[in-house]
Amino acid sequence: MTSSGHEDDPFPVDDRLFSDTFSQDTVYSLVGEELRIRQLFGANLGVAARVWEAALHLCRYFEEKPVQLTGKRVIELGAGTGVVGILAARLGADVTLTDLPMALPHLEANVSANRPCSGWPSFPPAVRPLSWGEDHMNFPSDWDLALCADIIYLPETYPLVVKTLVHLCKNGAFVYLSSKMRKEHQTHVFYEEHLASRFNVELVHRDDKQNNNIYRASLKTDQ
Repeated sequence: MTSSGHEDDPFPVDDRLFSDTFSQDTVYSLVGEELRIRQLFGANLGVAARVWEAALHLCRYFEEKPVQLTGKRVIELGAGTGVVGILAARLGADVTLTDLPMALPHLEANVSANRPCSGWPSFPPAVRPLSWGEDHMNFPSDWDLALCADIIYLPETYPLVVKTLVHLCKNGAFVYLSSKMRKEHQTHVFYEEHLASRFNVELVHRDDKQNNNIYRASLKTDQ
């Protein structure tokens, strides 16, 4: 049985209830840019399906603080929907977005949907697969910035994230990491122990209401 969607239908059909996959488009106004980001649920994307608040915190931090993005070579880890990296590209950065292979088609679609009418100010964002601790040697070490938004939630991945960041930041890149500080995931342990073992780590912003921290890190030079 199908529904025509007319007002006299006793049980109007919400297509999302009858599909394994549904999408939601949201427009975000960030740093003077309007981004239309599609979140794709039920497509086995896991945490890559949605826009996390930590990603929006990082975008807003770029608006409030003098973080120079124009002309910078930027790599994002665990890009998910791509909102952070796409914003950086719209602001003139040369961006590479990375995530697990299954997340890349969704990520590429969001990149395409957010191409400025006048074209990308620098280069179109590149989308590449990256499994932390495994594929990092396929990437160079000459980045200016590495961006990470809410990727710190699985303790078994913490050493792999650090190993990847050490390689990416060998030539002096700064890392900006935005995280919901979840006790159950020992997020603080990542920053206080794992990351601090190889990086100088500075808390640059704290949102008590959202329990979200933003850190800036640089590789220690005495190791």
